[in-house]
Amino acid sequence: MSARAIVIVGAGQAGGWAATTLRSRGYDGRVLLLGEEPHAPYERPPLSKAVLSGQAAADSTELFSTARLADLDIEFRPGIAATRLRVDDKQVELSDGASAGYDKLILCTGGRPVVPALPGVSSAAVHVLRTRDDAMRLRAQLGPGKHVVIVGGGWIGLEVAATARQSGSRVTVLEQAGRLCARSVQPGVSAHLAALHAAHGVEVRLGASLCAVHPQPDGRAVAELADGSAIAADAVVLGVGLQANDALARAAGIECERGVLVDAYCRTSAVDVYAAGDVAVSVYGGAAHTGAALAGAAHAGAVHTGAIGRVRLESWQNAQDQGTAAALSALGESVPYTPSGAVWSEQYDAMVQIVGFPALAASEVLRPQAERRALLSVALDAGSRIVAAVAVDAPRELRQLRKWIAQGAVLDPALLQRPDVPLANAQIG
Repeated sequence: MSARAIVIVGAGQAGGWAATTLRSRGYDGRVLLLGEEPHAPYERPPLSKAVLSGQAAADSTELFSTARLADLDIEFRPGIAATRLRVDDKQVELSDGASAGYDKLILCTGGRPVVPALPGVSSAAVHVLRTRDDAMRLRAQLGPGKHVVIVGGGWIGLEVAATARQSGSRVTVLEQAGRLCARSVQPGVSAHLAALHAAHGVEVRLGASLCAVHPQPDGRAVAELADGSAIAADAVVLGVGLQANDALARAAGIECERGVLVDAYCRTSAVDVYAAGDVAVSVYGGAAHTGAALAGAAHAGAVHTGAIGRVRLESWQNAQDQGTAAALSALGESVPYTPSGAVWSEQYDAMVQIVGFPALAASEVLRPQAERRALLSVALDAGSRIVAAVAVDAPRELRQLRKWIAQGAVLDPALLQRPDVPLANAQIG
């Protein structure tokens, strides 16, 4: 490829993998990697676990060091953001007043935590968890004698709850819905997660809404709920969702829908502009509703933006794989990207693994497990075709279910529920 420059906006996991993939595939033009944060590309999953608990240093999350990027002749600009895209003349305006030309542009701008417009949410006692700096700030508020109120019973909220509880903090989780992770898993999984956290001493309040935060003179805060009750806390953590950073693309006239719309090759509506990671909304159609094309594609970190065929994935694996795919597309290697679905959540000593699209499910089948703490949830569509699965400490069974999702297999719900019948015998089509 003879392009003189490829600019990557965003130096997170997707951007880091896009940049290094360009070099590993032999691209010898200029690679400019712009990172709004001051850090080299790093992984986010440890932030809510090992880093937040103090078991790992923040810099242990680095994917590619500054020295490694320099060795690859990748021009990394930490602390420099793109402020405007001029797609007609292929220029990116930068926060330092300079501009950069490109032949290909890859948008990996990620997302930012949703902060509801409520009184007091800007106070020092209120936290979000997205960056390394966020994790270090919150870590200082954990420990024995501390009370942490977490707003949102989704995956980030539950992971923070587990880490905070293990640190000795008292923890209260406020979830507006009637069950935990209601938008991403079936009811049986929600109940299992609620029992897991209750067993570790977490107070979970369902149907509870925050309406204000009242900062106190001692640096603490009082969380006021919609029902009139109040909870004193050392820290209030907002875990109510992630908003795609698509403003840059929107201003440039690139088609967006709660994220930057891309096709199967990570191409946006603008010529020679690609997108990947948390900001990208992939559009699936036709066979994408039948199993193989959706195999393992979304779950806990999936935000559906309309029809089931349009989805934005918020996961470690998708950021890496789609960042790689976008780089390959920019190099002219036309291989469609299909998400792998390797996503998980660690809470206490439990490993939660999810594959498929639970939003396609018409029913949930729970398969009894020998270990009480384990769980296997199988989501079926109206024709008993497997569309998703959730396993808690059941990795072997999940491997079989993952294959069936890829095949679009039809299963017998009655046999699935019988632990005396081998799992392999549950397939009927």
